[in-house]
Amino acid sequence: MPTITKSNIDYDKRNLSDKALLKLYYNMLKPRLIEEKMLILLRQGKISKWFSGIGQEAISVGVTMALKPSEYILPMHRNLGVFTTREIPLHRLFSQWQGKASGFTKGRDRSFHFGTQEYNIVGMISHLGPQLGVADGIALANKLKKNGQVTAVFTGEGGTSEGDFHEALNVASVWQLPVIFCIENNGYGLSTPTDEQYHCKHLADRGKGYGIESFVLDGNNVIETYTKIKKLAESIRKQPRPILIEFKTFRRRGHEEASGTKYVPDELMTEWEAKDPIENFRSFLFSEQILNQETDERYTNEIKTEISDALESAYAEEEIIPNESEELSDVYKTFYFEEVISNSKAKELRLIDAISEGLRQSMELHKGLVIMGQDIAEYGGVFKITEGFVEQFGKDRVRNTPICESAIVETGMGLSIAGMKAVVEMQFADFVSSGFNPIVNYLAKSHYRWQQAADVVVRMPCGAGVAAGPFHSQTNEAWFTKTPGLKVVYPAFPYDAKGLLATAINDPNPVLFFEHKALYRSCLLYTSPSPRDRG
Repeated sequence: MPTITKSNIDYDKRNLSDKALLKLYYNMLKPRLIEEKMLILLRQGKISKWFSGIGQEAISVGVTMALKPSEYILPMHRNLGVFTTREIPLHRLFSQWQGKASGFTKGRDRSFHFGTQEYNIVGMISHLGPQLGVADGIALANKLKKNGQVTAVFTGEGGTSEGDFHEALNVASVWQLPVIFCIENNGYGLSTPTDEQYHCKHLADRGKGYGIESFVLDGNNVIETYTKIKKLAESIRKQPRPILIEFKTFRRRGHEEASGTKYVPDELMTEWEAKDPIENFRSFLFSEQILNQETDERYTNEIKTEISDALESAYAEEEIIPNESEELSDVYKTFYFEEVISNSKAKELRLIDAISEGLRQSMELHKGLVIMGQDIAEYGGVFKITEGFVEQFGKDRVRNTPICESAIVETGMGLSIAGMKAVVEMQFADFVSSGFNPIVNYLAKSHYRWQQAADVVVRMPCGAGVAAGPFHSQTNEAWFTKTPGLKVVYPAFPYDAKGLLATAINDPNPVLFFEHKALYRSCLLYTSPSPRDRG
């Protein structure tokens, strides 16, 4: 039992009960004890890597406890407290880190790069930024469903330098989405200090530029974190809007353990060790006679026993034997195509009208389908494919977007996670380069990573021959045909275009739908299928 000293953090327990305070402590203690065990296992070669969140537990625990279990959280590697506070069984987490079948990725990733619909957690990818836009999509689904739910998403101070951060905040502000953006400002992005990451006093100040409320919180003060987020979440549920939170904290271990911390000045490390969120909260609870040594030891022993039992269970699980057939079949979610036999009379229809008709009928069929793109609402898109859609379906489902291809693709992914469908229009296929990362690294890999469908169609007007110049004429389907997890469709005739678009929208996998502009006004005899379900 450590020596109990006076707390270096100024706590105000407000109106929290002793039971609530003890729960906050227990939930912080659990990830700390797990991490201490993981560091031992890492040195023993029993796990391959570890990204430590020691010293940052108050943020993960405070935010997670402030939200409802049904509300999505999008954490990062140093947010173990999110997973444990959501009460994921430890043997499943340990199996995940050891590449066992009881984990969440079938052994394909031995890290936190996974999600779980069972616990409403959506893990990050190494590119960091895309999860911010995905949170926008989940929040948009919540707003459209009017279910009064909040989404919380984490990033580090380094991640705020990415364009995805700015795009996601702007979209959330313009659409007033119920999402809490949580920045863990922990001093270093790998070895790069904050003064080389940004040139402002507080990252929270960036919220002003987007018209977003923002706050700076002591990320090591679990009471401040929990009570403030709880209050904000309650407010957002009643009045949907985004909020930006900057948590001041510190990363006391390396980016990963192999990185070390030689670049951190000794005095800085000492300063933050004195602000340890668990040691200080323990001291406070003892001073208030809320916690005693017997209870503290009981908590520790209980958690250590749970860790030991879960590790034993994970170790006992057999190693995964690679199966090529299963690996290949998991690249795509199973989709059962149902052919529709037309019973309509043949009519002459241009390819552009066939696409518009297919999109309109799909909107009528799928009430949870949202289409997004630049100038697609009242203007009807630069090619007028969605002309009249706003009048029929409303602006909630036909959404003009800012110029931010990356965030809108990510928003489509978030809608899919929340059980909806999305069609994203690239104004020209050339512009997809600005949204390339989330397409090839998020949409394409989600089902293979954690069996999550990416129910997104990206429409791509493409091709030369219309005197549009080099930035509006590329035929760039080759960028995507070599990416496992994506489907690429390129129709040549109106009949094919309508049927393939309807099928692409029915398909729960990500589809890149190319439309050659020079063919838009070509006319062919066309038999229109009935608007019933095509897949």
